[in-house]
Amino acid sequence: MANSKFEDINKRLDSIIEHSYDGIYITDGKGNTLKINEAYEKITGLKRSNMLGKNMKELVEEGYVSESGSLKVMKERKTVSLNQTFKTGKKALITSKPVFDENGDIILIITNIRDMTELYNLKNKLDEKNRLIEKYYNETMELKNKLNENKKLVVENKKMIDLVYSTKKISSTDFTVLISGESGVGKEVIAKFIHESSRRSKANFVKVNCGAIPENLIESELFGYVKGAFSGARDEGKLGYFEMADKGTLFLDEIGELPLNMQVKLLRVLQESEVTRVGSVKAVKIDVRIITATNRDLEKMVEEGTFRKDLFYRINVIPITIPPLRERREDIVALGDYFLEGVNKKYGWSKGFSREAYDVLSSYCWPGNIRELKNIVERSVAMSPDDLIGVDDLPAKIVTKKAVGLSIGNQLMPLKKAQIEIEKVLIEAAYEKFGNVRDAAKVLEIDPSTLVRKRKRYYGVAKKQL
Repeated sequence: MANSKFEDINKRLDSIIEHSYDGIYITDGKGNTLKINEAYEKITGLKRSNMLGKNMKELVEEGYVSESGSLKVMKERKTVSLNQTFKTGKKALITSKPVFDENGDIILIITNIRDMTELYNLKNKLDEKNRLIEKYYNETMELKNKLNENKKLVVENKKMIDLVYSTKKISSTDFTVLISGESGVGKEVIAKFIHESSRRSKANFVKVNCGAIPENLIESELFGYVKGAFSGARDEGKLGYFEMADKGTLFLDEIGELPLNMQVKLLRVLQESEVTRVGSVKAVKIDVRIITATNRDLEKMVEEGTFRKDLFYRINVIPITIPPLRERREDIVALGDYFLEGVNKKYGWSKGFSREAYDVLSSYCWPGNIRELKNIVERSVAMSPDDLIGVDDLPAKIVTKKAVGLSIGNQLMPLKKAQIEIEKVLIEAAYEKFGNVRDAAKVLEIDPSTLVRKRKRYYGVAKKQL
């Protein structure tokens, strides 16, 4: 009965060992192989029929095993771990543990082989990803430093750094680029950067504002004309913008303003790489990189039938979208400093913005983007009587936006103080807009005398201007 129970337990133990996910290899105290499970065979590629009953020293000598954890345990009399790669390509963590009898002699050595292949592969992939991230970071920071040193572009915002990095990569190609973004975000600056970073940098960069040319002159301006092409034409004829940009880059700004009849002709030029001057039948081959830009939704215009679908796909090979300034606030201070430096250098000044002034500039929404920022910086510098430009030197509309948002986020302040701040900027904004007390007081719905008194209190203005 006892033997039957022992046999039953032994069978169950064998079944547990055999179904273990990890490989199991058991030897006696002298290193003779007693048991091997199926997982061990799968991991190592070795057959138990070749190993059962053999001593580990013999197996190592015959090349079945390159390194034996069991032999190390016999020598060191303690648990050992080692990493091995088998002929199956699998990488495993091997842990061999001794079992002692009551006399302290090793009677069994149980070795556990855990398949670590997937983990190692994941680690290698992670290491490779980290190397690529580090490489990308170093390249973008190097690019950013070069840009800031050369003043070609002023960027601090991560979105813009990523955009410039991508733009730098495509500069080496001649693919057509479509730059989208609100008015004033710097589309021309990016277009010039692409040109200056390309193999065409020594040739011409020609900018054409498609919305600024009268419709009846667009064709002759783009493609040129020959002598006598039309009334008023020059006797010597004229080169068009495409020929001027030969071997270089043609930047077609506001491409969405191009009339439909000209869109057809532009598409043909892009497809054939040749132009025909007005009044001529001879085509002229051109080699031009085309960059276009727009602040309009060209896809919507395609749906509405105001922009040709085939032309859209032809110019939209590489799309670049420049985020508005309000989405890249880190660039506001950097650009402000850049414009400030230009004004100081031009007039020999040494003016600068106070920290409070920069807080206001950073909080403004900038609907006019970089173009508006440049305008505000130049105006504030010109109007400020002191070298330190404070909040009071900024236009009232900028300060008003800041004051209205004082209770948002981390800019909490006492309600009474906030009311005073808002009152100050509204009074000054009204006076700045109308230029006299009477109209300013009327729009604010207060007496002119009250406006004069408050202006005197807030700004030290005593004179009553009616």
